[in-house]
Amino acid sequence: MSHHPDCVSPTENSPPPGSDRRLFVLDTNVLMHDPTALFRFKEHDIHLPMMVLEELDRAKKGVSEVARNVRQVSRFLDDLIAGASKEEIDRGLPLPGPLNSHGGLASGRLFFQVRPNRIAPPASLPGNAPDNDILSMALTLQQDHPRRPVTLVSKDINLRIKAAILGIHAEDYYNDQTLDDVNLLYAGTRELPADFWDSHGQMLDSWKESGRTFYRVHGPDVAHWHPNQGLFPDGDQAAFIVRQLRDGEAVIEILKDRTASNHAVWGITARNREQNFALNLLLDPEIDFVSLLGVAGTGKTLLALAAGLAQTLDAKRYREIIMTRVTVPVGEDIGFLPGTEEEKMTPWMGALMDNLEVLAPKEGGEWGRAATADLLSSKIKIRSLNFMRGRTFQSKYLIIDEAQNLTAKQMKTLITRAGPGTKVICLGNIAQIDTPYLSETTSGLTYVVDRFKDWPHGGHVTLRRGERSRLAEFASERL
Repeated sequence: MSHHPDCVSPTENSPPPGSDRRLFVLDTNVLMHDPTALFRFKEHDIHLPMMVLEELDRAKKGVSEVARNVRQVSRFLDDLIAGASKEEIDRGLPLPGPLNSHGGLASGRLFFQVRPNRIAPPASLPGNAPDNDILSMALTLQQDHPRRPVTLVSKDINLRIKAAILGIHAEDYYNDQTLDDVNLLYAGTRELPADFWDSHGQMLDSWKESGRTFYRVHGPDVAHWHPNQGLFPDGDQAAFIVRQLRDGEAVIEILKDRTASNHAVWGITARNREQNFALNLLLDPEIDFVSLLGVAGTGKTLLALAAGLAQTLDAKRYREIIMTRVTVPVGEDIGFLPGTEEEKMTPWMGALMDNLEVLAPKEGGEWGRAATADLLSSKIKIRSLNFMRGRTFQSKYLIIDEAQNLTAKQMKTLITRAGPGTKVICLGNIAQIDTPYLSETTSGLTYVVDRFKDWPHGGHVTLRRGERSRLAEFASERL
């Protein structure tokens, strides 16, 4: 079967022109990261070393995401191998795949290692046995199939470096990448060109509705807009939000100016246009999902909390605020923590406590401040991610902090907890990922920003300017 250009592998580089189907040797960490990787290689063949099956067996116990993925891989392998004879296994098990350009099934085959490797890595190559075993298999396959490109797929950078030294073509696993480049990620805002009203002013409708001003515009730029996107003209003119998009026309609304003190939210005013837009999204009852991206000190947590308190305590739109985050420490782990779920999560919620100090009123004396702190604490519940499966949150304001450390699957588990009347806010900084095997382009936060950008009830904004202090802003830029 010749290689068709539409049947590419999930790795970044396509095979050399004129080559046959490729042979992929999978490392254990690829399957631990994505159990469906077995079915992502279209018409190409996959070889699994015995060492990979051994490592999967060792990692199957526990309740972690990795252990769950490993058990899923085992179930997939069991389904594939069910009813197959020894001869069929030796010939390779057909993998279900998408249709090729001729309308036939582009099925690759799955091979298991059935005999010892004939070629061992050089004796001068020290290191762990599992890695060397996988390298040996790739070298053996290269010798057995000189006309077919053999590629080792691993998320382990050091193994890929070793492979390159030994002359084995190695690649990262790219199928889980939402984008090729994180700079292409949807920012949620757009600069309007200086001649915007000249080119889009024809057939302009405008009307007012319960104190809000709307415009219906037509023109070439409308095709590039997304629902609930912020539009910023040059200078100090009013900004807009896209409310509706249909057949080359858009309905846009003038944003409420949250930088003015008479429009403050729980005592907080926006300090720049992105914060102004973020507050408009957070306070909009028609928007059920908001994602805020930004470096440290851009005000993500403060804005989300201020908007949450205003809608929970003043507007009574939500019953309570639920805050959760991934517990990945920056330094060494401090071991088991005593107490209830809330008490265990408290050390991780320093950001929440710092922001509550800012939001608590300054006047009213010590008793007044203590009473307000108690009231705020009663309305804000801290929950661990570990106990989220099977729950349903109704009329809650759910804040997921440090969301860049979540995988796409974990993100789906969390967002699908939302019941009627619940709003979900994801906060994070994709430049600050602490989870191994996640990068800026594979983070669950990047995934949801990209997937929700065309949904009429979702909004996103990337906060650009640090507002914490001149020291923090200088450190963010220079260090």
